[in-house]
Amino acid sequence: MNSLLQHLEPRGLWSHFEALNAVPRASKKEDRVIQFMLDFGNNLGLETVKDTVGNVLIRKPATTGFEDRKTVVLQAHLDMVHQKNSDTAFDFDIQGIQMVVDGDWVRADGTTLGADNGIGVAAIMALLASVDIVHPALEALFTIDEETGMTGAKGLKGDWLTGEILLNLDTEEDAEIDIGCAGGVDVTASLDYVPEAVVGRTNAYILTVKGLHGGHSGMEIHKRLGNANKILNRILFDISPLGIRLSRIDGGGLRNAIPRESTAQFFVDMSNREAIQEAVDKAAAIIRSEYAGVDDNLRIELTEWSPNDSFVLPLALQDRLIRAVYAAPNGVYRMSTSFDGLVETSNNIARVEVGGGHMVVKCLTRSSVESSKRDLAATLQCCFELMGAHVTFSGDYPGWTPRPDSSILHVLKTTYKGLFKTDPEIVACHAGLECGILGRNYPEMEMISFGPTILGAHSPQERVSISSVQKFWTFLQAILKDIPIKETK
Repeated sequence: MNSLLQHLEPRGLWSHFEALNAVPRASKKEDRVIQFMLDFGNNLGLETVKDTVGNVLIRKPATTGFEDRKTVVLQAHLDMVHQKNSDTAFDFDIQGIQMVVDGDWVRADGTTLGADNGIGVAAIMALLASVDIVHPALEALFTIDEETGMTGAKGLKGDWLTGEILLNLDTEEDAEIDIGCAGGVDVTASLDYVPEAVVGRTNAYILTVKGLHGGHSGMEIHKRLGNANKILNRILFDISPLGIRLSRIDGGGLRNAIPRESTAQFFVDMSNREAIQEAVDKAAAIIRSEYAGVDDNLRIELTEWSPNDSFVLPLALQDRLIRAVYAAPNGVYRMSTSFDGLVETSNNIARVEVGGGHMVVKCLTRSSVESSKRDLAATLQCCFELMGAHVTFSGDYPGWTPRPDSSILHVLKTTYKGLFKTDPEIVACHAGLECGILGRNYPEMEMISFGPTILGAHSPQERVSISSVQKFWTFLQAILKDIPIKETK
């Protein structure tokens, strides 16, 4: 085991986390991690099966004396978000995550860590491999593609699981017990155009926005973190009167990650060389002051560029694009009236890509209220259709409706207070958990979600608290001891 991790407790969990993190596991590229889990279950001599979409199920019988308890489904997802800093040399397709211990935190070296949801997976693996932890009958469900469509949960058949209780190990604050989550839909605006050759004597520039915190576009959408695509577009709007001609935009990445970096390539008449730098500097100073204390590492840079060609967007389309991205809602759209402090509806302008005759803007719209999700998606649709783009919706998934009177919630609240001498916080989250989807096929199954403290998920700042993992592990074992007896019919 990595010398930096080998002394961490609980050792079994961290050992499995390290083994898992050695396996590349991007969403929709899970073949290797699926085989990894199949080999793991079969090597333990446990019933191990894979369904038609790639989900893995491992069953473990109850320990002696717990045969009369309700069967528990332990659920986590196998895929992880692959994000890295632009100056980090790393190939997610072939390399394992390089982990670092930093005080009470485990993080990665310039990339996402995969604690979301690797710690949950590793905890389940540790339970399956254990010989001295008491538990009821377990069904360990490892789903695929949670991060980019939840196709694993969507493809799960309604007759695969027999458990009455599902423990989802995919939340990121150890003092919280989650009983609900937001649904989501992908909104995509696209348009083809005929590039034009720029005319006159021009200078070429690259405008770069970088150094932002980034993060989870659901769990961290309320933190006023900078969105690189919106910041870049704001500057383009400010300098448009100087006659810029856009060539390319390349901003953001995955829909579920707040964009940290964005760049634009453009031309401007040579007579405006000094004015363009002055305008960018002025806008940058204002924006940096607005994000002081939130995104202090924000950098806005203008550099001259030697292009291979001189093709640009038609001027009318350039204007419509900049105005549409400026007008498109980003961040918190509406707060919940049911849960204090909970974001109800939000949007993340995750990806803007323009060049070579094609443009696309990709958003992820979330809401715990279905009608509000539709409202915001329609707002975005109208915004981009007004500029002439074609708008499509995909990847729609439902939210998870809270059940505050469920018996498993009572078990967790009682167990938590008995262990830690304080009450847990009962919450619903503004992220996509698979419970809402799984509940469609298993409506009678009681579901609950909890996990250790993870910060910066979906960004290279992702890190997990070591002491929190220990607390989570203690809590998980105690819950399994407290699972109620099956009801007799």
